Amino acid sequence: MSLLECEEAFQKNNLQLLAARYNISEAEADIIQAKIWDQPNLSVELNAIDPENNKVFHIGSTGAKEFGVDQLFVLGGKRKNEVAFAKSNKEIAELQFKGLVIDLRSQLRNTFYSIIFDEKKEQNVDLQLKYITNLLNAYENQNKKGNVSLKDVVRLQSLVIGLQNDKTEITNNIIQQKQTLKLLTGSQTDIEPVISEEELDQLFNRQPLINLQELQQKALENNTNYLTFIKITESSQLNLKWQQSLNIPDLTVGARYTQRGAAFDNQVAVSFGIPLPLWKKNKGNEMKAAYQIEESKKDEERQKEELLSQVNTSYKIWDNQYKQYYTLQPHDFKNMDLVFDGIVTNFQRGNVSLIDFTDFMESYKQSVLHIYDMKKQIMLSAEQLNQLVQTKIFY
Repeated sequence: MSLLECEEAFQKNNLQLLAARYNISEAEADIIQAKIWDQPNLSVELNAIDPENNKVFHIGSTGAKEFGVDQLFVLGGKRKNEVAFAKSNKEIAELQFKGLVIDLRSQLRNTFYSIIFDEKKEQNVDLQLKYITNLLNAYENQNKKGNVSLKDVVRLQSLVIGLQNDKTEITNNIIQQKQTLKLLTGSQTDIEPVISEEELDQLFNRQPLINLQELQQKALENNTNYLTFIKITESSQLNLKWQQSLNIPDLTVGARYTQRGAAFDNQVAVSFGIPLPLWKKNKGNEMKAAYQIEESKKDEERQKEELLSQVNTSYKIWDNQYKQYYTLQPHDFKNMDLVFDGIVTNFQRGNVSLIDFTDFMESYKQSVLHIYDMKKQIMLSAEQLNQLVQTKIFY
């Protein structure tokens, strides 16, 4: 699968992403709930025993019954403030979801590129291992005939063991990374990442067209984690406003019909009720909301400092790795392959000793592995910058 195909599968199938979408739906439900009015209250009072007329349930035209309806009217902008607070929580949920998408997509891309370069390392080690193993078999046969010393056989065995250990470590990494890729894409089968050499070359030649200070400013404008902390501070302020409004008493309005038992028969009356605001009934929650604002402001400041520091570190790491890699010229890599072919050919012709051959093979193996590691780290550090800045910076 190409990187684009992996990202499409990730968007459709990632279970963590699918589950996180419900957080937004839950926040929308909170908004709906905040808009709902209190239901009116109906009360009914019926006569049970009439001792004067020796009747039970005397509720007819000569009996007694009472009906009342009460409605609570919320004052002080409580409902409006609660709705505003609920809407801010939805915005937070949306930012958190967006941040999760970015973080998981970055993990996907890092895993994809890691597999690509680790498989290249594995292929190169396989080629070396195949050649050295065949050579070892030949030396073991010659040793049995007394034509070569056991010391030479052991030297080759050490080289084979080193290559096998490298291959095992690389293969184990690939297995783990492919399992991660399966989880991220929601695939039921193993995925084989595919990318052309031309596309890899284009990715290697990318450079940010803005300096470090501009990168940091872009990160402050676009990084969803930081924007979430800003929104949390705003939400805390809305919560304080809501908690303050809860100190304002609400009004209850009612209408009541009384057949008998009031000042007049068949009386219709209206009623009004409001608590006496002798003290703040929500003072504790109001204080708590005020403290939460101060806490969220400090968290916002801390997140800003961390983000600027992370961008600074990631940019310097990328820049250092990029410069280190490009101190090696393209012909240097070709020279390594030419020297490898030349050493192998001359060894086969007897022009190179076994000691020189094994020393070269060990150096060649380490150099190849380091080169692929350098390439991988360039890609991963670039992805780290992309994840932090969250806007296009490489061209």
